[in-house]
Amino acid sequence: MLLSRSIYPSLKSHLDRRQITVLTGMRRTGKTTLCKQLMADSSISQKLYIDLERIDNRALWSEPNYETIIQALTQQGLRFTEPVLLVLDEIQLVPNLPSVLKYLYDTYSIKFIVTGSSAYYMKNQFTESLAGRKKVFDIYPLNFGELLTFKNVSAVSLSWEEASQFIRSEYERLKSYYEEYIEFGGFPEVVLTDTVTDKQDLLQDILSSYINFDIRVLSDVRDPANLYKLIKLLAVRTGTKLDISKLTSLVGLSRQTVENYITLLEQSYLIRTLPVLANSPDREIVKARKLYFLDNGITSIVGDAGSGAKFENAVFNQLLHRGELTYYQLKTGREIDFVVDQRLGVEVKETATEGDLKNLQSLASNLNLSQNYVVGRHPLRTFDGYIWGGMLR
Repeated sequence: MLLSRSIYPSLKSHLDRRQITVLTGMRRTGKTTLCKQLMADSSISQKLYIDLERIDNRALWSEPNYETIIQALTQQGLRFTEPVLLVLDEIQLVPNLPSVLKYLYDTYSIKFIVTGSSAYYMKNQFTESLAGRKKVFDIYPLNFGELLTFKNVSAVSLSWEEASQFIRSEYERLKSYYEEYIEFGGFPEVVLTDTVTDKQDLLQDILSSYINFDIRVLSDVRDPANLYKLIKLLAVRTGTKLDISKLTSLVGLSRQTVENYITLLEQSYLIRTLPVLANSPDREIVKARKLYFLDNGITSIVGDAGSGAKFENAVFNQLLHRGELTYYQLKTGREIDFVVDQRLGVEVKETATEGDLKNLQSLASNLNLSQNYVVGRHPLRTFDGYIWGGMLR
């Protein structure tokens, strides 16, 4: 059974392009499944999937003579006088691979689909080596709409205006799925697992593999225990501004090490830091970035983030797909949780009131935002400008 992802039409349309199709994102977000779906949909008759976690495959693709790779694949039955589709999974495991791809791309009629787990690798080293030869697609855990699809629950994507039309029966139909999304996030395997214990075990395994495998491949982390401690401290601070000095004190590492770790966590898709939107740049405020995790399940298993923080983190992940996100704050501390494309303000409250909307509109007037909404979790009362979180899909 093929389960639909919202990014798939864009990936499929790129199949016919000569460029290399690059899928990047954290492990277990479904990159391999998407690749195999693309292979099935490709009109190229000759195709091969290559898992670079296998030592023999890494050895072949590390050959200094790139023609040796062609010879080996020819012996496996491929004919390079005709078009060939090659899928390479986890390319960051072969350090010199960009050079190999450049040579083969320029020399043969090969359509490459490749995956990797590091934004730094894929968008820096990879970008420099393959300028103009590739397009990068970020693959995230499932958004709420995709989670519903995976659960065989019918629900269409809604505009902001449509989402703000509260329908009690829709809330009752979808609220249990939304609560599951807030608590366990959107890793496909986790979504398709039934019991709470199994979901928790899978999330622990995903995080352990991320720290002990992915991070060690990408960087020289001397003590994974310190990195895990930092992740736990960050989870507790979900939705708040990063205080590097405080984190440095709590984790017992140098400021530079903590900053490097946070950069690494962001570039390998565990977290995202959100910049402030400022009219008149105040240096201290402008430097402050808010912290979110790119999957709610990870937030739940590693930290003691409160109910409100987990809900705000879920809304953050739902908004990721709706435009460029920033937040807005005055020196007094009053803030707008999210500003979408510098035109729309979003305030997140578990139990929202008309007063929350008025406060939002007051701040939004400083930015001339065209639309403003309060996103709530528990619709005890609804009003114009209110959106139940489960409608953002």
